[in-house]
Amino acid sequence: METIGKPLKRRSRIHSSEQRVAYICLIPAFLGLILLTYAPLLGVLGISLTNWTGLKDPEFVGFDNYIKLFTTDPYIKDSIIATIYFAVLSVAGSMIYSLFIAMLLNRKIPARGFFRAVFYVPFVLPAVAIYVGWSWLYEANFGFFNYLLSEIGLNKILFIADSRYVVPSLSLIAVWLAGNLIVIFLAGLQNVPSVYHEAAEMDGANGWKRFRHITLPCMTPIIFYNLLMSLIANLQVVTPALALTNGGPGNSSRFMTYLMYDQAFVNYKLGYACATTFIIFAILAVFTAVLFKTSNRWIFSEGGDDK
Repeated sequence: METIGKPLKRRSRIHSSEQRVAYICLIPAFLGLILLTYAPLLGVLGISLTNWTGLKDPEFVGFDNYIKLFTTDPYIKDSIIATIYFAVLSVAGSMIYSLFIAMLLNRKIPARGFFRAVFYVPFVLPAVAIYVGWSWLYEANFGFFNYLLSEIGLNKILFIADSRYVVPSLSLIAVWLAGNLIVIFLAGLQNVPSVYHEAAEMDGANGWKRFRHITLPCMTPIIFYNLLMSLIANLQVVTPALALTNGGPGNSSRFMTYLMYDQAFVNYKLGYACATTFIIFAILAVFTAVLFKTSNRWIFSEGGDDK
């Protein structure tokens, strides 16, 4: 018994030592999470309960900023609608576009590495420069898109000067910028077991059936990740409004983050801006919670059961 007990005690000491090392290694991650995420979030919540311009001491006003947002603010309703509208169009378009391009780039084609770089480059270019470049394409009189429309006999469109088209036009740019999603989808496609495709092909399944019953289910964890990241990014959109539209025409592109920017850095209503920020956080939390709640119904696990 003594000879058996010694190895058990030794294993227990080794296990305890490994646990201590693991906790020590996790300390920087926990500190970063607390100091860079939770502490600023609590700070934003605290400032949102004050009337603060940044030039004098903050004055505690309770929930007055939130009450004003939903009772007297003329922009908040249009801002929420514009933000969600943009996010839905951008996320849906980005997911379809990036998965389609990733499947093309996963095939054995000439200069495949070059084309992979071409589709990824827009993601790493300066965002403001990209939006300014697209503004030339959208230009009402001499823009490239309106030139094409005039060549085929259609009327010109005010892409970013018409409230009906501005959000879809900005969403198109966001879809084109989805190079990061393409790379992640491409990595996921390369991990789909080829034996599944070979077996299905031997059984006579065509390309669509192989995609629907093999590729798509195996890609659901990657789809979930890309969907979550794209949703979070597009609900916080601000660059298009800053670079192109200034929230117009009317309030059709006055996104929540632009409204926050305008309140904080133009009107110096920092408490009011923080209240807007917390509303953005609440919207993000709701969409994220719904996505996680419904994920177990459609995410496929390799064992054959849904998560």
